[in-house]
Amino acid sequence: MSHHTHMTAKEVNVPCDVPKGMADEYSKNYAAATHNTGRLMLFAGDQIEHLNDDFHGRIKVDGKEVSIPLDDADPEHLFRIAGKARIGVFATQLGLIAKYGSSYGKVPYLVKLNSKSHLVKTAQKDPNSLAAWSVEDVARFRKDSGLNILGVGYTVYAGSEFESDMLREAAQAALKAHQHGLIAVFWMYPRGKAVTDEKDPHIVAGAAGVGACLGADFVKVNYPKPKEGKSAEAFKEAVLAAGKRTKVITAGGSSKGVRDFLQETWDQINISGCCGNATGRNIHQKPLDEAVRLANAISAITLDGKSVDDAMKVYGG
Repeated sequence: MSHHTHMTAKEVNVPCDVPKGMADEYSKNYAAATHNTGRLMLFAGDQIEHLNDDFHGRIKVDGKEVSIPLDDADPEHLFRIAGKARIGVFATQLGLIAKYGSSYGKVPYLVKLNSKSHLVKTAQKDPNSLAAWSVEDVARFRKDSGLNILGVGYTVYAGSEFESDMLREAAQAALKAHQHGLIAVFWMYPRGKAVTDEKDPHIVAGAAGVGACLGADFVKVNYPKPKEGKSAEAFKEAVLAAGKRTKVITAGGSSKGVRDFLQETWDQINISGCCGNATGRNIHQKPLDEAVRLANAISAITLDGKSVDDAMKVYGG
């Protein structure tokens, strides 16, 4: 069963912090990012967050050790995928967009304002990730470059002893993004010594609710792992906590088998009621042609309401 709906820019719910004169711009960007469906297929490329661990070397997929294809060692691989695949937005840092944007002018971009590496573990220090760029920087860059920038992204580590700094920056980012007619997508990750289980369904739901309070249009959260019962059922709590006007999307996590990944994506949308996904490794840890086919398969489920079998056909080319 598909809950697929088409919406036009006129039907977008425009937040009250979008100035009257920017309402059309906001609606246009929201409709473009969601392909007029209200659902977001976010392609994530974050070399700061993962350093080179996820772009070069060996990884485990379904218990087997495999080599990451050499395609993925070059950051341009991300742009090649974003340029060829059907995606909602490609989320990455402004510095990288500035370097490659001239060759990939049609790609819909979401600029990630903050990032941190994974080297400093929570045991050493609670996570803190402050903005490297401001929304004003992004708005100016968008105007000067003429690139197709639809929104901004920001990660909040709720539960970190530094959360107040990130909460404030995120709140300001949503407010200013809306003032420029851009959408705001927040990565909401409970993390720090105070957080014993960051995939607990209750704490994932809490993080989704915080994102709504900060003014996010979409909150990206981890798929919960309940102590008992199924993740798809447990995830409903987060969708409820965010409310109808802040949409929940799921982080894809580390690479897994394609059919399992697509089934999980289908469950998240059709059982849990979330509104999309943010997928990085599962897409970019593949050679270009396969990466594009998988991205299109994810979009078939997310944007077209297709079944897993139909999405597998898209993946199979």
